[in-house]
Amino acid sequence: MTIKLHKSFFLKCLIVGQLICGFQLPTQAQSSGMVRLVIAFPPGGPSDALARQLADQLGVELGQTVLVENKPGGNGAVAAQYVLNAPNDGKTLWLTTAGAITINPNLYPKLTYDVQNFAPVSLVVNNQEVLVVNGKNPVSDVDEFLKSSLLKKGGLNLTSSGIGSMPHMAISLFQDSTGKAFTHVPNKGAAPAITDLLGNHVDGFFGDIPGVLSYIQSGNLKAIGIAAPQRNPLLPNVKTFDEMGFKGMNLNNWSAIYVSKNVSNMVLDDLNNAIKRTLENKVTYEKIKASGAEPQWSTRVDLTRMAQNESDIWRRVIQKYNLKAE
Repeated sequence: MTIKLHKSFFLKCLIVGQLICGFQLPTQAQSSGMVRLVIAFPPGGPSDALARQLADQLGVELGQTVLVENKPGGNGAVAAQYVLNAPNDGKTLWLTTAGAITINPNLYPKLTYDVQNFAPVSLVVNNQEVLVVNGKNPVSDVDEFLKSSLLKKGGLNLTSSGIGSMPHMAISLFQDSTGKAFTHVPNKGAAPAITDLLGNHVDGFFGDIPGVLSYIQSGNLKAIGIAAPQRNPLLPNVKTFDEMGFKGMNLNNWSAIYVSKNVSNMVLDDLNNAIKRTLENKVTYEKIKASGAEPQWSTRVDLTRMAQNESDIWRRVIQKYNLKAE
């Protein structure tokens, strides 16, 4: 039997959707339009690579195109404000590293964005930190690295990607763990820090594994310690600091997605589920794993709890070492 729907009834169905007709209309997060995945870094770095690894499959899960937008500047402030100024429809996502959420608010007395104005959606990856030296440096582990300080006038200097960055926090924890003092040489990003290390202008650098992996594999840099609870499968012969007897050296420069706090709970749940399905996609998962990062979905509650715990830790470190913003 053929059923003919009158035009007015069909329009009512579109409006009322599932309640009258029993079919599922796209949710707010899945409606027509473009989703913007905003990062606070220029093209070419690990965060940019991660965003592009996520974008295609996330677009499939949301039923629309996901565009990566690079908004560097202000230690994350430019990207953060861009997201807050966007409509509260869940179509502008902030893919941020841990520092902008857990370190900056404790470091900058007049931060131009308020973390409380954001809602967590989901963790995306965990990033182990690794201590690397120049590939020609003869040391093979952290013990030998520390002993080499006795042979160098003025001791060892360690570079970072900037004041208050995760590599800077790693240097502070390294001092706590070893009882040694290091000269901190801040740089404006990981790329110039690596360049300084390759040029033998500094002695070491704590970096995210995705950002230094290719240099390690080429032999231009040498990994001598993983600052994480377990070894990385892509660097199986590199011991953790804990294995070598240095406690408290567990860092995670994770990346997660946040949106404006004014986005509805329904859309937040849709986005969280879409990210979960994206990370479960075999192709996307393998791409991220191959970079050296660990794909990791989370609930919104778990991300909130983790960020708060880490914020408390970095507040104590910043106060202990009297760290000041640039």
